[in-house]
Amino acid sequence: MTPRPQLRPGPLQGIRVLDLTQALAGPYCTMLLADLGADVVKIEPPSGDMTRYPGPFTDEDTERSYGGYFASINRGKRSIVLDLKDDADRETFLALAAGADVVVENSRAGVMDRLGIGYETLAEVNPRLVYAAIRGFGDPRTGASPYTDWPAYDIVAQAMGGLVSITGPDADHVTKSGPSVGDIFAGTLGAVGLLAALVDALRSGEGQFVDVAMYDAVLSLCEGAAYSYSYKGEVPQPTGNGHPIIAPFDVFPTADGHCAIGAPNDAAFAVLCARMGRPELSSDERFADFLSRLGNRPALNAELVAWTTSRTTAEIVEALGGAVPVGPVNDMAAIYADPHVAAREMLVEVEQPDGSRPVTLAGQPIKMTRSGTGIRTRPPRLGEHTEQVLAEAGLAR
Repeated sequence: MTPRPQLRPGPLQGIRVLDLTQALAGPYCTMLLADLGADVVKIEPPSGDMTRYPGPFTDEDTERSYGGYFASINRGKRSIVLDLKDDADRETFLALAAGADVVVENSRAGVMDRLGIGYETLAEVNPRLVYAAIRGFGDPRTGASPYTDWPAYDIVAQAMGGLVSITGPDADHVTKSGPSVGDIFAGTLGAVGLLAALVDALRSGEGQFVDVAMYDAVLSLCEGAAYSYSYKGEVPQPTGNGHPIIAPFDVFPTADGHCAIGAPNDAAFAVLCARMGRPELSSDERFADFLSRLGNRPALNAELVAWTTSRTTAEIVEALGGAVPVGPVNDMAAIYADPHVAAREMLVEVEQPDGSRPVTLAGQPIKMTRSGTGIRTRPPRLGEHTEQVLAEAGLAR
């Protein structure tokens, strides 16, 4: 683990983001912005974000202002409490929006409009404002979906966007991806989209509405299945851990676990065979070229399994590392011990608000040579910065 360093100013220093999001997709988007140096003001209802209190909590945490779910995606933000159903608090929000650069929300389509703080209203108050919405099925402003009013969660987006249909050991045992990619990838694309709109607004002085649907995000993630269906007219099926058009390219059992091995071309395959002590396999007519290896995948995989199961994962990585694409299947215990993770500051210790033992959060993978990126502050208590933010805006109560 890496103690949280004092970071250089980020590339988004000076950008003010009003964060109206809850759950995962929206907060992940604004977390990326906070890690990049933006001033993200998380606007929470009096009850707080729905993910604050379910946990998990450490045994040492006596305050329990937030659990691990909330902490992971709300670090680096400031929290204020506003009840947007209250007239006075709504006016406060409008005043804050007048001085903001970005507003992000992930409510169902129409919710913000009914509250009187939708995009068109905010654009009148602040014409240069970039307004980003992350929803299950998008917003009618950019394309009216028949599912616009449907609620959506990660598992629904993964299912409808095509990911579940191509994930799993076979067509009878489809499965969703372990991480909540329906939320996280949509949130990531939301950050990309709003940053592009922000660049345009800084040039033109005119903001715009940015819309990302979780369904659309997952479909774009399945781009290979989309073109495959168009080119071949066949519905792609799950391929287990293998690759649909490359062999060997799979996760193989070892004497004490599993490892991933890929040999995407003739040269890499020849090196793999030599490192296995089986150089003759590279000239075997069943495996002599790309198409032959693909057509004889079961026989090829059997040869690799016979080799991998007779060795530990560490022995395989030692034999192939740096010569053939290879990697151990790491669990979190292994990841915490990996020197790569330490060198790249990808597990960062963050203090708890009550001063109990620090917790570790996944770090920021976007690195820059001049600007600082990463976790800047611990996650906020509910409403911790209300007075501070309002005072900065000349709105002290």
